[in-house]
Amino acid sequence: MKTIPVVVGATYLANHTIRVSFSDGVERDVDFSGWLTGPVFEPLKDPAYFERFFIEGGTLVWPNGADIAPETLYERAKSNQAAEHLSGLR
Repeated sequence: MKTIPVVVGATYLANHTIRVSFSDGVERDVDFSGWLTGPVFEPLKDPAYFERFFIEGGTLVWPNGADIAPETLYERAKSNQAAEHLSGLR
């Protein structure tokens, strides 16, 4: 059974973007703005509130209980890595 890497570090950058570090060494900048829909994510649209995230249960969580599943974060980070690689080939 393959284990899903979990979040072990995170640093707020700007504009709803966080640099996320995973347990397997992957580290990528993830833009969360596309996920900020629905009632639980509404408070996160405020940058001051967005910055109040913390790591719990292997993922990022906000004070109101909003979170993104670690496997979803990891998939986004890996897709960012692939996009960076492809843009470097041009």
